[in-house]
Amino acid sequence: MTEAILLVGGKGTRLRPLTVHTPKPMVPAAGVPFLTHQLARARAAGVEHIVLATSYLAEVFEPYFGDGSSLGLHIEYVTEEEPLGTGGAIRNVASRLRSSPDDPVLIFNGDILTGLDIPALVATHRSSGADVSLHLTRVPDPRAYGLVPTDDSGRVQAFLEKPQTPEEIVTDQINAGAYVFRRSVIDSIPAGRPVSVERETFPDLLASGAHLQGMVDSTYWLDLGTPQAFVRGSADLVLGRAPSPAVPGRCGDRLVLPTASVASDAKLTGGTVVGSGATVGEGARITGSAILADAVVEPGAVITDSLVGARARVGARSILTGVVVGDGATVGPDNELREGARIWCDARIPQASLRFSSDQ
Repeated sequence: MTEAILLVGGKGTRLRPLTVHTPKPMVPAAGVPFLTHQLARARAAGVEHIVLATSYLAEVFEPYFGDGSSLGLHIEYVTEEEPLGTGGAIRNVASRLRSSPDDPVLIFNGDILTGLDIPALVATHRSSGADVSLHLTRVPDPRAYGLVPTDDSGRVQAFLEKPQTPEEIVTDQINAGAYVFRRSVIDSIPAGRPVSVERETFPDLLASGAHLQGMVDSTYWLDLGTPQAFVRGSADLVLGRAPSPAVPGRCGDRLVLPTASVASDAKLTGGTVVGSGATVGEGARITGSAILADAVVEPGAVITDSLVGARARVGARSILTGVVVGDGATVGPDNELREGARIWCDARIPQASLRFSSDQ
C-alpha cells in the first residue's frame, strides 16, 4: 500500500468558534495543524501518495502543505463544490489514484486521533482477501456511534447506526473511521451525488455478499469533534499518550514553541502547549490547555482544560476551566468562566463581568 485518501472536507460545526476561520484539520494540536500528525503517521506506515478530499475552506490546505515533499509525501488536492458525504468524497478523488483495481487504498477521516497500527490493518486486509477492511475500536458507551458486530473470524455481520435501546446494543465495537478499500470498490461508488459510506456503501456491499473485514485495535483513539476532546487530544500528544512523529519537541508536561515567551514563575502542566509568538505572564497557571499562536495570557491567570485561540487575550487573574476562546477575542481581567463557555472570535468581555462564584 503506497497511497491514501484523507477526508478533510467537514465544516467542524461542533468545534466552533475554532473553525470559524480555520478548517478542523488545520486547528493546531500540540503545536502543529492536526492534519500534520495524520500525514506523518501515514508516511511512517509506508504511504507515499495522499489525496486530500477538501471542501470547507479548501484554499488553506495547499499553501501550508504544498506538494508534501517536506513530509516525504506527494500530496494532491481535490475540492468538492457541493458536499458529497464520506462515500461521495472518496469517489470524487478516484481519478487521482494510481492503484490497480486489486490494490489496497488507505482511507481515514480528518478528525480522528489514533494509535492505530496501520500496517496491521493492511496486513489483515491482504490476508483475509477482504473488499473493505475497517478499523474497529471498543468504547464503554457506544450509543453515539455506529456499531459493527463481527463473527469469530472478524468478518463484519452488520452496520447498526447509533442504537439507543439495550436490545440494540449487541456489541461494543464501533467504526473507528479508518479503512482499507480495494481500489475497484472505490470505483463502484456512485459518482456525482452525496453518498454515506456508513449508511449506504457499507450496508450495500454487505447485502451484495462482499467481504468486509473488521480489525479491532484498542490502542489510543479519540474523536476530536468537540472542543473538550480537541483540547484533550492536544494534551495527550504533548504528554506522549497519543503517538505522533510530528510533535515539534520532546514529549512531556509542557511544549513551548521556540518563539513563545513564558514568565519564569509561570506553571505549565498536564500537556499544555504554548504556540509560536504567544506570551504567558508572571504567576500564570495553565494545565492541560492549548495557547495558540500570538495569544497573550496575562499575569495571574489560571487556565485549565481550555483552548485560547490565535491572537486572543486572557486578562490578569481571570479563571478559565473547560473554555474555548476564539481567535482575536479578549477576556478582560478578573473574569471566571466555566465548562462549555465558547467566546466567539473577536468578542470582548469587559473586566470582572462574568463569574460563577462570589467575588469574595
